[in-house]
Amino acid sequence: MTDAVSDATDGAPRHADAGLLSPTRAGTPAEATTSDGAWLQAMLDAEAGLVRAQSRLGLVPGDAARTITALARAEHLDVVEIARLARGAANPVVALVRAFTALVAAKDPAAAEYVHRGSTSQDIMDTAAMLVARRTLAPLVADLERIAVALRELAVAHRDTLMPGRTLALHAVPTTFGLKAAGWLSGVEEAAARLARIRDHELPVQLGGAAGTLAGYTEYALMDRGTRPGAPGPGEFAERLTAEFAAQVGLNEPALPWHTARTPVAGLAAQLALTTGALGKVAVDVQLLSRTETAEVAEPAAEGRGVSSAMPHKRNPALATLVRSAALQVPPLAGAVMGCMLAEDERPAGAWHAEWLPLRECLRLTGGAAHTAVELVEGLAVFPDRMRANLRLTGGLIVSERLAAALTPVLGKGPAKELMSRASAEAARGGRTLGEVLAAAPELEGRYTPRELAALLDPANYPGAAGPLVDRAVRGPRGRF
Repeated sequence: MTDAVSDATDGAPRHADAGLLSPTRAGTPAEATTSDGAWLQAMLDAEAGLVRAQSRLGLVPGDAARTITALARAEHLDVVEIARLARGAANPVVALVRAFTALVAAKDPAAAEYVHRGSTSQDIMDTAAMLVARRTLAPLVADLERIAVALRELAVAHRDTLMPGRTLALHAVPTTFGLKAAGWLSGVEEAAARLARIRDHELPVQLGGAAGTLAGYTEYALMDRGTRPGAPGPGEFAERLTAEFAAQVGLNEPALPWHTARTPVAGLAAQLALTTGALGKVAVDVQLLSRTETAEVAEPAAEGRGVSSAMPHKRNPALATLVRSAALQVPPLAGAVMGCMLAEDERPAGAWHAEWLPLRECLRLTGGAAHTAVELVEGLAVFPDRMRANLRLTGGLIVSERLAAALTPVLGKGPAKELMSRASAEAARGGRTLGEVLAAAPELEGRYTPRELAALLDPANYPGAAGPLVDRAVRGPRGRF
């Protein structure tokens, strides 16, 4: 199989897409399972699986099916030549069938008669897409499950590790790093469960023939088996062939051909977008918490990672950057796939063809993001001391909400809120902490001892239900979304 092409300007060899502009997926399992070679292999697996299914129903000699299966290897064909020839038919299957038939004929001319028998390009291309998806989802789901394990460990270890909660970029009220990790965990667990369900139950073979009627398949069956007693009618034969094809290639059996009912593809793309969103949430939080002035977490260090070409002192959050970049790219790509659901007639001119590249990029980027996120979360460094120090940055303002509630029984709701608004504004202007302002407030004179007021102002006494919420999250997925 050719892995390089010639540059049109100087004739020098140029490698096929190696991920130079897509480092998120470069070198990851998703790159291997979605490459041109992998897609070519999936089309060949579809062709061979179809022949085996026909053989199981008595329509193809066993020797022919075995010969075709043995030769259905991508390395026997020139992927670059097939890609170029695909321009002629607007899809690669026609060129593939021609090249593969010639390959089989060189070995066994009789067997070559059974290649692509009764089939249509979309049957092979859609089945191949589902095979590529299944092969990509296997390591992707495994990576998500590994991420979930690491996040659960972080949530448990830091169940009570206090840190500032932030809303609209500013300190809000205290939270815990364990609760933040638990939130990440819930998103990743849900994504893993949904993709596992798609992998196991929602990737169907495509089998419809020229216009979704399976007429070519049933016609060959009629020719081969005639009208012998016991021969199945067209409906029963179509059902048997579809079931056997699904079994041969390891995909699901659809109720109907889905040439223009693109839910399997669109649903997959949509879930990939949701998955990168869950991973992207982890990434963007890590980026923000890694800022120099925040420094509450740090990515795992590795030789050459995060280096700057200009600033020797920097160690950029490179892993989070890769994951976030995927989360920004996949949703619009998934949107392009969703748009292809508008497929006219029994096969569209352009909508089906427009799915292939964005679907592949969705698989590549999501798989790459998950693989990258494994390293990110398993090696994430957490700095509780820095979190505690940051809690003190506002001089007690981070618990103003608590004081407003605690003072209500003493002063009444309106006066308590008015006092806290005035005291918070004065403390925010600088010079005194919130505790110092409140200690001097005439409304509170004689009502609280210094120790009692300090306890009200201690962020450690205002984590809310963070701990129990962590406990709930780490017990396992609950299907809440």
